[in-house]
Amino acid sequence: MDKFELSRRGFMQGAAGLAAFGSTGAFAQLALPKEAVAINIVDVAGNLALTQKAFEAYRKAKPNLVSRFTFTKAPAPELPGKIKAQQDANRVDIDLVLTGTDALAAGIEQKLWLDIVGQYGKNLPDLNSIYLKGAAMMQTLARGQGVVVAYYPSGPLLEYMPDKVKNPPTTAEELLAWAKANPNKFLYARPANSGPGRTFIMGLPYILGDSNPKDPIKGWDKTWAYLKELGQYIENYPTGTGVTMKELGEGTRHMIVSTTGWDINPRVLGVVPKEAKIATLKNFRWVIDAHYMVVPKGVAPEKVAVLVDMMNFMLTKEAQAYTYDEGYFYPGPAVKDVPLSMAPPESQQAIKDFGRPEYDKLIAEVPLELPLEPDQMVLAFRKWDEEIGSKRK
Repeated sequence: MDKFELSRRGFMQGAAGLAAFGSTGAFAQLALPKEAVAINIVDVAGNLALTQKAFEAYRKAKPNLVSRFTFTKAPAPELPGKIKAQQDANRVDIDLVLTGTDALAAGIEQKLWLDIVGQYGKNLPDLNSIYLKGAAMMQTLARGQGVVVAYYPSGPLLEYMPDKVKNPPTTAEELLAWAKANPNKFLYARPANSGPGRTFIMGLPYILGDSNPKDPIKGWDKTWAYLKELGQYIENYPTGTGVTMKELGEGTRHMIVSTTGWDINPRVLGVVPKEAKIATLKNFRWVIDAHYMVVPKGVAPEKVAVLVDMMNFMLTKEAQAYTYDEGYFYPGPAVKDVPLSMAPPESQQAIKDFGRPEYDKLIAEVPLELPLEPDQMVLAFRKWDEEIGSKRK
């Protein structure tokens, strides 16, 4: 066990009393297994960058419960259909999904997820008391069908190369004018599969002063008109955020949509030059974001027992400290009182070298707004795909 992993003793202290399930109380019907089980985790949010070390620490501390993890990644739009097919065939082999609001929303709409908080909440921590304000806000979107494991204020931010953009836009009107004057140099990815992409479209109603930022069908008249006009100067919409970062780094694009984590991490990795800058637009508000742990319906009861025990551990401060990672979901922790000083040394160094002092001020001063409710998000994605994305390939 290397020095950055939680020791068995540290885990047992951090999670003392959280795993005493199976004999009494609401959890009696889901006794922990007598033999260790294999857990299949699918990540559709890039969350494993933040949590895989913590999951492995849990396995090492509880070899009697988890024999091994299988970690796989998949595009968020494809997962709900796959899970639905498995459920219809009564052969669910995905035990835990790590997701953003996209697949969470689609799964809620299609009734794919267990009501993990509603059914087993007595065996979880008091989420409202341990979460940061923004994480507690994001937990409401899960409707009991997921547990927030990582949180960040997100965006929307503009990221640009200062040698290419001498005077970055400060208003939505200026951004539109810049895009018109610099065709095909501005880019964002398809919102249904991009955190920055969906944060951008959900942030615009506040920036533009739309009638109802929570209603994409009846309340986003200014936003849809703006996105259509902006789309005239966008060459294509990539299927993922990584492409936009790569093209910014290569110089193909001069300005893209970003978030705190997507700003920091690609610069840590060298995909985007360190000297890239960020900007916000007038009337900007944080459209906050989170990653969730969700369990598909059809998972065996003994595995659900292990998953709930594991969720308890993932919400300890020791496990949460890993979520700083290299700034991918900056800051990252969903629970209170997890300072950067608790993170592994490499995380502390990455934030020191590539973080931005202005983020502390923005996070402290700019209001937080929830993203769309799951059903409204599905509608927004569908409308964007039909009216915006279909115009560019």
